[in-house]
Amino acid sequence: MKIISGKYRGRNFYIPAGIRPTQGVTRKAAFDMIGQDMTGLSFLDLFSGSGAVALEAVSRGAAHVTMVEKDDKCAKVIEGNIDLFGLSPTQKQAQCDLLHMDAFVAVKFLHKQQKTFDVLYIDPPYHRGLLKKMLKTLGAYVIMKPASLVIIEHGKRETLPQESVERFSLLTHRKYGVSYLALYQYK
Repeated sequence: MKIISGKYRGRNFYIPAGIRPTQGVTRKAAFDMIGQDMTGLSFLDLFSGSGAVALEAVSRGAAHVTMVEKDDKCAKVIEGNIDLFGLSPTQKQAQCDLLHMDAFVAVKFLHKQQKTFDVLYIDPPYHRGLLKKMLKTLGAYVIMKPASLVIIEHGKRETLPQESVERFSLLTHRKYGVSYLALYQYK
């Protein structure tokens, strides 16, 4: 797969076998929904998979990106992608962190660390009922700045609240191929 826009446009990155990576059209749509320029923003990618969305955010100017991935195989690929783009802590442009842990544990960990983010991207494995549970967890632990945006990628059979839930208000909900994107704003 390739980065579709920004500083690293056209650069290839690794994809772990056996996952459903966020396709280019869906990544483009997600950034169209929130604005193309991520300059200076902090970005949290929960259920990162390959790190494709977070790498796209870095390419578009995000000041700092945190990726969360529990799967060992995927975390190893993400580490390789961070090195490939020169974003590891041992290299000059350290602006990426990888938390190799469960996404729900990571939210609690980030809360304890008093980390906050401007944009969150949530893309759990489809059809496992994780989205509503994650929204409740995010409502209970403050890791977002005021008016933060939350992008949720989900499958056809998953329903999300159509107006507001916990501390989130729905701004838009759209279909892209087999994926759906919902954009919420943190209140």
